[in-house]
Amino acid sequence: MKILVVEDDKTVGQYVQRGLEEHRYHADLVDDGLEALRLASGGQYDLLVLDVRIPGMNGLELVRTLRDRGLTSPILMLTAQDSVEFKVQALRAGADDYVTKPFAFEELLARVEALGRRPKELAPPVLQAGDLELDTGTREVRRGGEPMDLTPKEYAVLEYLLRHKGRVMSRTLITEYAWDFHFDPGTNIVDVVINRLRKKVDAGRDRRLIHTVRGVGYVIRD
Repeated sequence: MKILVVEDDKTVGQYVQRGLEEHRYHADLVDDGLEALRLASGGQYDLLVLDVRIPGMNGLELVRTLRDRGLTSPILMLTAQDSVEFKVQALRAGADDYVTKPFAFEELLARVEALGRRPKELAPPVLQAGDLELDTGTREVRRGGEPMDLTPKEYAVLEYLLRHKGRVMSRTLITEYAWDFHFDPGTNIVDVVINRLRKKVDAGRDRRLIHTVRGVGYVIRD
């Protein structure tokens, strides 16, 4: 298994790299988020082990960007933060697991082995509601076979609603998914994006898919 280790602490990075290589893994080490983005975007790594606090692009931004680009390789995050809020944030960003610093190498190795045993995804899922389709692999969105041009945030909000089709999702949950925990919850940005989505998804259609539940949030129904 080929692993990319992203860690700007030279001592920690070399410790992890050496330990993985001693267990017959191929491990490359970089100390910058932008360099990691360049290397990992090609999909040549089977697994990523990355620290949260790295220069160039922090770990959460790196995970989100790689997932947005369609990377499906497992990602294990290294973090000194042990709060539930951060763990939820990391998982929602697209991480598969995390190890809290300081850690024993045996724990990290066990998590790497567990992620390595996960079956490979055969094909990225296509999310559907009625005649609306969102391909999470190609990021193409079509309704009635007609392609739609969505902004990254429009795509993220639509994907989130489709993943929870039939369930009313609050503005807070949508904000946490499409933006982050530190985004101002008092802003109306979710409503703005939803209105833009309605114009692209539902305008001119006999059947509306995006619905408002007053005082609660939004839902997509067939």
